[in-house]
Amino acid sequence: MIPVILSGGSGTRLWPLSRGHYPKQFLPLVSHHTMVQETLLRLAGLDELKAPLAVCNEDHRFMMAEQLWEIGEKPAAIILEPVGRNTAPAVAMAALTAASEDDILLVLPADHVISNVTAFHEAIAQAKELAGQGFLVTFGIVPTEPETGYGYIKRDISQHGSAFSVAAFVEKPDSGTAKQYLQSGDYYWNSGMFAFKAGVFLSELEKFNPDMLEVCRQAFKAAKVDVDFVRLDKEIFSTCPSDSIDYAVMEKTDKAVVIPLNAGWNDVGSWSALWDVTEKDSFGNAISGDVLTVDTRNSFIRAQSKLVAVIGANDLVVVETDDAVMIAPKDRVQEVKQIVAQLKESGRSEADVHRKAYRPWGHYDLVDTGERHQTKRIVVKPGGKLSIQKHHHRAEHWVVVKGTALVTKGEEKLLITENESTYIPLGIVHCLENPGVIPLEIVEVQSGSYLGEDDIVRFGDQYGRV
Repeated sequence: MIPVILSGGSGTRLWPLSRGHYPKQFLPLVSHHTMVQETLLRLAGLDELKAPLAVCNEDHRFMMAEQLWEIGEKPAAIILEPVGRNTAPAVAMAALTAASEDDILLVLPADHVISNVTAFHEAIAQAKELAGQGFLVTFGIVPTEPETGYGYIKRDISQHGSAFSVAAFVEKPDSGTAKQYLQSGDYYWNSGMFAFKAGVFLSELEKFNPDMLEVCRQAFKAAKVDVDFVRLDKEIFSTCPSDSIDYAVMEKTDKAVVIPLNAGWNDVGSWSALWDVTEKDSFGNAISGDVLTVDTRNSFIRAQSKLVAVIGANDLVVVETDDAVMIAPKDRVQEVKQIVAQLKESGRSEADVHRKAYRPWGHYDLVDTGERHQTKRIVVKPGGKLSIQKHHHRAEHWVVVKGTALVTKGEEKLLITENESTYIPLGIVHCLENPGVIPLEIVEVQSGSYLGEDDIVRFGDQYGRV
């Protein structure tokens, strides 16, 4: 069985912590591991698992690779989508990448919480057996309340062990319909998790959506392999129809079965959902970071960089990051998407990036900015190297605070250690790298008429960036 990790979401409902360039699946929300890491770690103990496949946005490739490396996972491939085309093409690419059509794919979104791992493993064992028989298996979450935020799966009367044939996939219901679904006992929440043979899925996709499969085959054939990355051809893949597995295959096939799963599942689709799965104090508050409360109950309060004090609040969500604060009643947190839409309409960077930006070589934190200057704190991992580049509109001053920097400046190369500095004039080709075994920390002061990140002319980059 091959785990297939789907990591295409943008996570706007968890803004301001989750951003377009750093979505929720790459964040440690419920433990010290990120959600991508938890998705694989909870599979520990299952028999005969092959190396995982991951499918993610091209912009997230280095975060995905590093987070897998951190937990000792060597992926069979990380498939990079140049544009998002929903889950059906993503899974088709994974199926085409699999070594054999008889390989069973265990398709798992990268942003779920499952608290009862034993029950989850039991369901996977059942799914493996059914998938081996040629079924397309989905996992239906046993509903605990009349939830209107999920799609549902209706089971048929025919059984296959503890699984049922699928009668229908249904859209998110209104409140009254959701109550009827809950009372009937015939409906499950649609988890978006699946198991099936690669060849069976491709055969059914060809039957019901041959145009999609043909584009996927062309994009796969034209893909370029770069170490662990499979780079899909953008021009071809962009023409692929966009559709979910449900619409493209599962609603049409007669091979679909659903396994009821009661394992403490949560898709962490909102701040209130995260409050549900987070440990709480005696007043029902889920608190992380530097937080003080007085007469506050049943609230979610997360502080990232500052002291947050909350007085006399009930059922509130307060989230502080280094560049934004979001406050909302728990029952209105879904409306945070409207804030993200406003940010995008006004062209503000807070919709997509944090003050701290992650790069394959490390990260930087934008400490201060003005009309003609800005200051960054840059951390370069051991062995990390920024691209060989120049700028048309800015000069840079670098001061080493920790570690050793190897600096290329024109034809000159020099080693700079703690408390030493150098100046990079405008237009000079330069490069910064960390030859040491500890992280390199520098303070960079930029000055010039334009300080945007797009004022970079690259001449070489060990990470393959354009």
